[in-house]
Amino acid sequence: MQDKVKYELEFPIHSSPQLLYQYISTPSGLSEWFADNVNSRGEMFTFIWDGSEEQAKLLKKKNGVLVKFQWLQNEDDSYFEMKIVVDEITKDVSLIVTDFTDEDEVDEAKMLWENQISDLKHVIGSV
Repeated sequence: MQDKVKYELEFPIHSSPQLLYQYISTPSGLSEWFADNVNSRGEMFTFIWDGSEEQAKLLKKKNGVLVKFQWLQNEDDSYFEMKIVVDEITKDVSLIVTDFTDEDEVDEAKMLWENQISDLKHVIGSV
């Protein structure tokens, strides 16, 4: 099994950190842009796309700042994290996405995140 590579993307988002956090941390928020539907039971989240389901465990949650998930079907330590960063001087808000993928799929994975975050920006009116 080939090792996955870690990558990070930063997206400027015109939104309050509090509002943005609701969209990255709650099933209702995530189902507006990340998946067709999202359900949760405690720290277990079920993401549904076009009838297929994937389960992820919420590994870490820091109120108003970050969420970190691990897909259950992954057999390694990979995860994906969404972290809100506010510039101290300009107060600009950014969302930093950390994820892992196979080395030959990094470009596709980045494009997928760019499309997902574009949907998020439309939902919160940050375009």
